[in-house]
Parts: sequence; C-alpha cells; structure tokens
Amino acid sequence: MRVIGLMSGTSYDAIDAAAADLRLDGDSLVLRPLGMVSETYGAEVREALAAALPPAATTLAEVCRLDTLIGQAFAATALRADRELCDGRGELVASHGQTVYHWTDGGQVRGTLQIGQPAWIAEATGLPVVADFRPRDIAAGGQGAPLVSLFDLLWLRGRPGTPVALNLGGIANLTAPDGTAFDTGPAGALIDAAVHHFTGRAYDTDGALAARGRVHEPLLRRLLDEPYYALPAPKTTGKELFHRAYLLAALAEIDTLTHQDVIATLTRLTARTVADAVRSVRATEVIASGGGTRNPVLMAMLAEELPGVPLHTSDALGLPSAAKEAYAFAVLGFLTLHGLAGTDARSTGARHPSVLGSVTPGRDGLPRVPRGLKQPVRLVIG
Repeated sequence: MRVIGLMSGTSYDAIDAAAADLRLDGDSLVLRPLGMVSETYGAEVREALAAALPPAATTLAEVCRLDTLIGQAFAATALRADRELCDGRGELVASHGQTVYHWTDGGQVRGTLQIGQPAWIAEATGLPVVADFRPRDIAAGGQGAPLVSLFDLLWLRGRPGTPVALNLGGIANLTAPDGTAFDTGPAGALIDAAVHHFTGRAYDTDGALAARGRVHEPLLRRLLDEPYYALPAPKTTGKELFHRAYLLAALAEIDTLTHQDVIATLTRLTARTVADAVRSVRATEVIASGGGTRNPVLMAMLAEELPGVPLHTSDALGLPSAAKEAYAFAVLGFLTLHGLAGTDARSTGARHPSVLGSVTPGRDGLPRVPRGLKQPVRLVIG
C-alpha cells in the first residue's frame, strides 16, 4: 500500500510529506521509502499560528480559522506528494496535523489538540485520511507521546547493545529498546525562540550564532533547575512550557549577555539534557533524526556530552533523518487502517496498546484490507 505521511512538528517551520510502499511480510512490516517533499507555511499562517500558541490568548474563531488554513496547507502538500512521489497512485494519507496544545496536569496528560482539518486533505486528494492520532492513547491513560516510539521499537529491534532512537525537533524525544520513551525537553524550541527574539529569524542556520557565542554557566545552571528534567518517564512536554516568555523570565535573572552567548548556552542546554536522558537508559548507541541533526554545533556538543557513545543519524540506516517522523506517521496510518495497534503501552504509560486515530473516507470510501492480521514485531527498511 502506498501511504503518504504528513508531519509538522513543534517548530512549525514546514509540512513534511514522505511517501512509502508498506506491506506486511509475516511478522515484519516492510517499508520502501519513495521520497519526501516539504512545503513551508505561508507567512500569514505561520504568523497567525505563532500568535495563537500558548502562552498567548486566542479565540475559538481563530482556532477554527487556523484549523481550516492548516488543513488546506496539509492538503496541498499531500496532493504534491501524491503526484511527485506516487505518480498519482497513493492509497492512504496519514496526517499528524499541527499540535497547538498538549494539556498536562501533575504529570498526567489530560488532553491534546492537533489541528489541520483532514476533510480538506481527503477532498483534495480523493484519498482516505487517518488523523487525530494522539487522543486515543490519552484516553487509555497514556501520555499521547512520543508516538514515534512504536516505529522506533520495531525499527531498532535486533540491533546489538542498547540502541536509542533520538528525535531532535522543537522538543527532543528518545526511545530505548525496553520500551522506555519520553520527551527529554527542548531541542530547538528555546533556541528558535531566542533566535527569533534577538534577530527576527526563525532558527540558527547551521548553528552559526551558537558557534560565535560562549556558554554562560550561570544561565545554564538556572535553566537546568527546571523541574521537568527530574520527572520520571513516561513524560511529555512541549511549547506550553518551553516558550519565549519562559526564556525571557530566565534571562531577567542574569546579567546582560550577547545574543550569541544566549544561543550557545541554549544549545548546550539541549545537548546536556538529551545526554542526561541517554545516560539514564544506558544507551550504547544513539541514532538521531529531525531538524536538529542539521545543526553541527548542537551535534558536536551532543557528541562531547556522550564520550564513548557512537552518535549517528538515521540516514546511516537507510532512513532520511529529515523525513523520519513523516515516515513514522505513514506507518501508524497503515496500522490503523488494518486494525493494528499504533502504540506500545510501555512507552506512553497507557493501560494497553491502542489502534489510533480517526478515519476520513476518500472519494471511493475506504479501501478493503484484510483483518485479523498479527501485530508486526519488526520494521524492515528496503
């Protein structure tokens, strides 16, 4: 089955679409990558989204407007992916949508909201769409994140030692072979907030600003005092906590710094908190993906923090690091359509695994797929 996975992460810099041929072969799920396309949000949508995210106030009218505009943007990206990657023969779209709020209370997730109305995707492409993946796991007592953990567990099964899959998006998350999975804290979230605050740009291209700065140890210690880092797994976080106002509150307690020093310190914060999390699961290898892998200063700092632990990107294992999360949601959509669970309860803390998401029929309804299939135990790229 040709499946298109759509993903826009907490950095909301672009919508990524990855297409894959997926099939079940005994107890293996075989994924053949077909490629990736990416579309940036238009300035109007990006600015409206930034203005509506916590801690800002918004209205239901603006949420409705964004749900439509983001749905239309996802639809255009899916249509492009179908034409360019699937020769117009896609069979299913799996859309993560855009997270706008992840409601946590005392370490427990109470709810989550991803917008980007899937009806626009189904109407534009004519294909059925699986969307709204996270709420079912939350209803089963889970964190609703990180949802890539099942993908990681299947993908890394059989590798020697204790390989850890690491994603460096706006928020960093990891998955260990025993099913432990959690958000480690900010990856690009605070770095991007600082870059935008000081320069008006979206992110630190190639880590150039961090490279010109020096880590300010008092600020680093202040940031490392954040209680989230000491919470036990499973746990999840987002820009509801790690946002511009959070950063400015920390900076208010510190003597004036250059913006390069602030960005260097935040880059070290990401490397330090990720490394602490990696050590906590006694990893023997780290396989990283996500936009953060394109920041050479961050990757160098992470390597410094993890001496003796090999650090690779997922490209080395045949999976483009920029597309990994989109491929993961293609897999989750495929599993949902076949009535198979998309979670490992050990990773999210749920009472049981769940079949995820809601399905919007395509132009011809829903495809007929076999039922009663066995849950795959490994993912093969090839």
